[in-house]
Amino acid sequence: MINPFAPVGRAVLGILREIGRFSLFAGRSAASVFSPPFFMGQFARQSLQIGYFSLPVIGLTAVFIGAALALNIYVGGARFNAESFVPNIVVLGITRELGPVLAGLMLAGRVSAGVAAEIGTMRVTEQIDAMNTLSTDPFKFLIAPRVLAATLTLPLLVLVADIIGVMGGYLVAVNSLDFNGATYLRNTLDFLESQDVILGLVKAAVFGFIIAAMGAYQGYNSQGGALGVGRATTNAVVGSIVLILAVNYLITAFFVE
Repeated sequence: MINPFAPVGRAVLGILREIGRFSLFAGRSAASVFSPPFFMGQFARQSLQIGYFSLPVIGLTAVFIGAALALNIYVGGARFNAESFVPNIVVLGITRELGPVLAGLMLAGRVSAGVAAEIGTMRVTEQIDAMNTLSTDPFKFLIAPRVLAATLTLPLLVLVADIIGVMGGYLVAVNSLDFNGATYLRNTLDFLESQDVILGLVKAAVFGFIIAAMGAYQGYNSQGGALGVGRATTNAVVGSIVLILAVNYLITAFFVE
């Protein structure tokens, strides 16, 4: 009689095996960032691709999230005559949680998929094997610049998203909810603390590393031609999103305690 727990055991072992492989890959990627040679041209190109070209989607996401957050908080606060707390909760929610998480999720779809597709295509077309033949370490030339660029640029994007998101809430509060503009900004600045911003930036740096490392991992290990590249792209996005949400909780719990 077939053991009914065997499929569950195989699935658990497969998940643990994949976690171990990704952890080793991420560790090697991080080590490659700090060891020469350094390909600054690659780093500059990836910073432009990951950071600058992601500004429009991050900005649009932030402004609408800030506006929607202000509306929802106003509706909820009105039930307890606490409408005046709208600016406080908006700035806290955006800087500590929504800014880094939503920016990370948007970049998971854009950057992680792009990295996986690019490196996966190089893998299935044997370009990575050719680099090894020419004594060029793929980790230093392909992966380290992407990991470093994502880790450094995502905090900058989150900082911009925080400002845009708070201003989105400000515009809705002033123009639709009859808040006084000067009072709204003063309450926002008085309530905001440096640790709120620092927490969001720490999350952003970790998310940036996860996004680039996951995309590179899936692309580097892809196989099976175009179908394999497509599978690697999908796995990179899903894996990045799951890790971002899990790590977000762990970082929040650590800072709260």
